[in-house]
Amino acid sequence: FLSMDIKNKSQFIEYFLKGIKKPNQLKIGVEHERFLFEGQNKKRISYITLKKLFENLKQNGWEPLFEKENIIGMKRDNQQITTEPGLQCELSGAPLDNIHQVCAESSKFLKEIEAASIGLDINTVSIGFDPFNNLSDIPKSPKQRYKIMTSEMPKGGSQSLEMMYRTCGIQINYDYTSEINFEKIFRLGNYLTPLTIALYSNSPFESGKPVGYFSYRNKVWQNTSRGGIMPIAFEKVSFEKYFDHVIEYPVLFAIRNKNYIEPNGQTFKDFILGRFNNLKDEANLNDFETHLATIFTEVRLKQYIEVRSLDACDWECLCDGPAFFTGLFYNSLDEAFEIASKWKKENVMSAYIESPQKGLETELEGKKLYEWGKIFLDLAKKGLKERNEVNSKGNNETVYLNHVENVVQNKKNRAQLLLEQYNKTKNLDFFKNEKENFNYSGF
Repeated sequence: FLSMDIKNKSQFIEYFLKGIKKPNQLKIGVEHERFLFEGQNKKRISYITLKKLFENLKQNGWEPLFEKENIIGMKRDNQQITTEPGLQCELSGAPLDNIHQVCAESSKFLKEIEAASIGLDINTVSIGFDPFNNLSDIPKSPKQRYKIMTSEMPKGGSQSLEMMYRTCGIQINYDYTSEINFEKIFRLGNYLTPLTIALYSNSPFESGKPVGYFSYRNKVWQNTSRGGIMPIAFEKVSFEKYFDHVIEYPVLFAIRNKNYIEPNGQTFKDFILGRFNNLKDEANLNDFETHLATIFTEVRLKQYIEVRSLDACDWECLCDGPAFFTGLFYNSLDEAFEIASKWKKENVMSAYIESPQKGLETELEGKKLYEWGKIFLDLAKKGLKERNEVNSKGNNETVYLNHVENVVQNKKNRAQLLLEQYNKTKNLDFFKNEKENFNYSGF
């Protein structure tokens, strides 16, 4: 459609332009979700117990966040703990300068959760899909938006509720220095999605047994409303093109005076044009920001770029995923983009669909994903060496790449290692004793 259709289109595009950072201002932000369980039989945490956990966290300087009378999270400086639909717990980390800081932040958070859980019989498992609980058994968060999503999301994707209530992932946020720089990071992130899935697969179980996928979480996300790889990722992309694409998504909800306005199937474009029947207003920038956060694609844009394809995983991997992409996006971008941008859309999409099940053996453009893993791992290493962000021990950020190094070298992701354990015991009891060492060797 023509620009003149939307008289204030430029203010929405300006929103993305305001996200542009100088090269010396680039940050890394990590958001990671955890399942919290109660008792030996791994029932998902109840809202009552979660409130006790949050109460205990206050001694670490965390302050409660409320929606009406319900506590829905915690805040400390520019970090937040939020609750997902099935009371999964997410740390939205601060924007940080390097992976040493990212890793230390995650370590501190996990130690705080562990300490705050003492006496509450709370335990956690590092995995991307809840292997113990059925959908019907999972407690629901009291957040208003999740009530709307629970009724709306299944209309556009058969496994949307599985995604909301039974998955945990890691999201990594990156800055961009120009519109062209945004385009390269955004497109590279999308092209690498099959590889990301294969390297960080960590959800091979459902209802206590193998489900036939290394990343069942990603399989579920592929059948989720408003998800997938954006088709525009395979074309030249500008802020305007991204805007034109995302306003064709239906409104999921709007917020007025802290109340949620339900959707009716109309698009955000209708809302901008003042034709959204459920509200008399035209959409403003706050509405746009809300809308951008309700698009659940593998890579998405706000005033930074979010990469969202990694399964929640064990401790080493929490430092590793951010290290891998930081090396590629911030220092080896041109070389990595040069390789990936030659791949055909249909080949990437085919590998994307296959990689949750075939993992590192998936073929893409004549190579197996473990072969591409080696190529992009070398580029990530090179990028991190060039960044030369060293810690107190004099180590640069390449020390965090051990996990992906092992995956590529052994052609085995974490899901495959978990399946080997399952094949010995024929049950998931090995999770009951899972204790993580939160002091990572890198610092």
